[in-house]
Amino acid sequence: MPDIFVATKKKETARTKKVTVKRSEAEIKKKKVVDSKVANVLSTFVFKPKNIRFETQEKEEKVVLFLRRHLITNVSWVLLACLLIVAPVFVQRFSLLNFLPERFQFITLLSWYLVTTGYVFKKFLTWFFNVNIITDERIVDIDFPSILYRHISSTKIDQVQDVTIKVGGFIRSLLNYGDVSIQTAGAEPEICFEAVPRPEQVSKLLDELILEEEKEKLEGRVR
Repeated sequence: MPDIFVATKKKETARTKKVTVKRSEAEIKKKKVVDSKVANVLSTFVFKPKNIRFETQEKEEKVVLFLRRHLITNVSWVLLACLLIVAPVFVQRFSLLNFLPERFQFITLLSWYLVTTGYVFKKFLTWFFNVNIITDERIVDIDFPSILYRHISSTKIDQVQDVTIKVGGFIRSLLNYGDVSIQTAGAEPEICFEAVPRPEQVSKLLDELILEEEKEKLEGRVR
């Protein structure tokens, strides 16, 4: 008999989580801002993606939301890269390197473009691989401060204590992106999703997942 009751509890737990995810999905669709569930290369906000998995993901764990920094955050370094690419044209036009032999001029220009390429490559990879993931069990923040260094922070949903959003400035308000700060009781006292799209929806989804975890704990104590 006890085994039967335990099995029933697990089924109800799975059912309540499905209801929460469906409710959040319905609210996103009402606002007509739902993204494709199959994430493309430059996706920044994907609800219930089908083609995304991460290294520490467990077998039964499902990704509910996949986030990257808003595309607009790349504008500053893209403009700088364009300026660096065009700069040698002006240097040659005004003959600023004529005091060097032709071979040295070629080597200088080649070195300039190699450095520019490395700068663009590093900036793009930093944006591309710095991702935030919300699953039905936990929150995961994956950061690559450099190409050779990776930092992964994660916490269970039931360890989240507070969720706050910060949307400041005209551009952020216009394009609807901002920071989501998550206070936790785990090893990582704070996890921050920086400059992510639709921060209000991210916060609401987290609040609903937290509420469902609390309900499950309360039901478990009663039984």
